[in-house]
Amino acid sequence: MFAFTSMGAKVDHSINSGPGPYIFKISGQVHHLMGSLLPLEGECPKFAQLYIYDTHNETMNRLNAVNCKERNEKLDEDIVQGLIKMFDESNELADDSKQYEQPTCDEIGGLVVGDIGLFDSNRDIVIELKAGELKRITKLNPKFMSLQYPFLFPYGEDGYRPDLKWSNDYKGHDPKRGRVPMRAFIAYQIQERGPLLDTLLKGGRLFQQFLVDSYATLEEDRLDYIRKNQTNLRSEIYKGIYDAISKGDSDANNVGQKVILPSSYTGSTRYMLNNYQDAMAICRHYGNPDLFITFTCNVKWPEIVRELDNKPGYKGEDRPDLISRVFKMKLDDMINYIKSGKVFGEVEAGEFYKLIISAILNF
Repeated sequence: MFAFTSMGAKVDHSINSGPGPYIFKISGQVHHLMGSLLPLEGECPKFAQLYIYDTHNETMNRLNAVNCKERNEKLDEDIVQGLIKMFDESNELADDSKQYEQPTCDEIGGLVVGDIGLFDSNRDIVIELKAGELKRITKLNPKFMSLQYPFLFPYGEDGYRPDLKWSNDYKGHDPKRGRVPMRAFIAYQIQERGPLLDTLLKGGRLFQQFLVDSYATLEEDRLDYIRKNQTNLRSEIYKGIYDAISKGDSDANNVGQKVILPSSYTGSTRYMLNNYQDAMAICRHYGNPDLFITFTCNVKWPEIVRELDNKPGYKGEDRPDLISRVFKMKLDDMINYIKSGKVFGEVEAGEFYKLIISAILNF
């Protein structure tokens, strides 16, 4: 109803058909779409069209956007009007200074950000389909998360940008690079810093979608880096290719691809192969493992329940970041307890157990 852009992804709705908690699951690439400024004939306005189309009937247009041409009695017009007023007063994307105030008559205006020819075309790609529609696929745009999630970023705050620098007051480990990596920026965003700064964490299911969207963008950024730096990677020593040749698989179509994923990319074939070979090497030297432990998360753990009790209205599914942190602490504590020698005695290959567990978890 209030988003400026449409999130393009293949959403798996079947995963929520059972009695379990709500899960937002996608597959494939994520992209954001911004089409024509006017709705197609016979269709209701949606997304960014709602901010400029028939502003005299804006409330009804937004109600119709949820269920086009059919009135939804469960929606409160007063709440919608209050949200419209809030965004008009606070969100810089909805109100672009006095120069772009709402027109006094029914007219259509378009705002192009940046001078034509000066913007980076690699960051903002607009293509025209054969049907005449426009499709905009933008990544790493500092405003894009605010355009997609105006409720989570009510002031139109800037998001991540590639040239973001570390703060002069940063007191952590010395960064290897001069800029802030995307993963560090997203991790910073989802930290709790007081009651006035946790709007993002109160998004419920929308927060879960934001996390999935952010992770998909992060993975795409990593893959782009690998794709653009193939010549800098030491691909000539990849064991996977040599192993395939030694087995007689000489068909080039079955060996590798034009873009080779290194073993440092989590989840890639070479990543899994390296972890497997390391684990098997440990088994050959020390013998087979004596224990195979499956460690699962319980959302009724006292630590999780206590934290959610301090946040009225929250469910475990609304805070996947909290669940993940508690699970990681519990896992590390269990590993340290096993390696302490208090229950099973001295662990012969204790220095390598984390590697084996990591390989199994990622598999």
